[in-house]
Amino acid sequence: MKRVLKYILLGVTAVILYMLFFRDNHTGTPRPIRDYQAILQSGTLHAVTEYNSISFHVQGDSLGGLNYELLQAFAQSKNLKLEVTPETDFKKQVEGILNGEYDILANSVPVTRELKDTLLFTHPIILNKQVLVQRKPEYSNDSCYISSHLELAGKTIHVTQNSPSVLRIKNLSHEIGDTINIEVIEKYGPEHLLAMVANGDISYTVCDENIAINSLEGLPQLDISIPIGFTQFYSWGINKSNNVLLDSLNVWLEHYKETDSFKRLIKKYLPQ
Repeated sequence: MKRVLKYILLGVTAVILYMLFFRDNHTGTPRPIRDYQAILQSGTLHAVTEYNSISFHVQGDSLGGLNYELLQAFAQSKNLKLEVTPETDFKKQVEGILNGEYDILANSVPVTRELKDTLLFTHPIILNKQVLVQRKPEYSNDSCYISSHLELAGKTIHVTQNSPSVLRIKNLSHEIGDTINIEVIEKYGPEHLLAMVANGDISYTVCDENIAINSLEGLPQLDISIPIGFTQFYSWGINKSNNVLLDSLNVWLEHYKETDSFKRLIKKYLPQ
């Protein structure tokens, strides 16, 4: 019962934060695809990201997160107002870029061949990889804890809705020559699934290593030692018609990544 109440509280908190900070930024109405000049003329940059401890979150009475602060720095350099919408469903993030609702998908997306067919990607911002999250042996029974990919045969991994990790899990299933079941949990982000693993409500999930490492202090029962994929470049995504915006972002990123400000952000938000 305590676990149920805990998750209800998390859900209610997320809804309240959305209403307080983000409701006015998200209309759900498709917009014409704005080129870079139209963005500058409007004075506002629209971005979508995921609400989590790395990318974008509330800190007291202000907002924080690596992608949020990077977006702010870029917007300020162009004299633009920044509007950010949090969205846990990756498919909806991509759809928002395709239908012109957002200008930038700033969720540090793993750059894959499949996604390159849909979006343009900026120069790499960080390196990251996906890891399997399970309970340590002392917190799980012998049949639950696994020490190799082959032991995932017949197991069920819970993921967020339309998570980019689904494709990697399916590929891994082919690689081990057996079925890995995938169960989708709607409306919750990766950190909620980490809590569910820690509390024994689900056995496995997959998420970005940086987010997983950030969770270990509060959830020491988690084991994140098994990578699900290789280390990849993570970038921002934009509409394929927005080459000028892409060029502007890339030029800015090349310069900004050499600054002390960027190094401070990396130290502030990413595990060292």
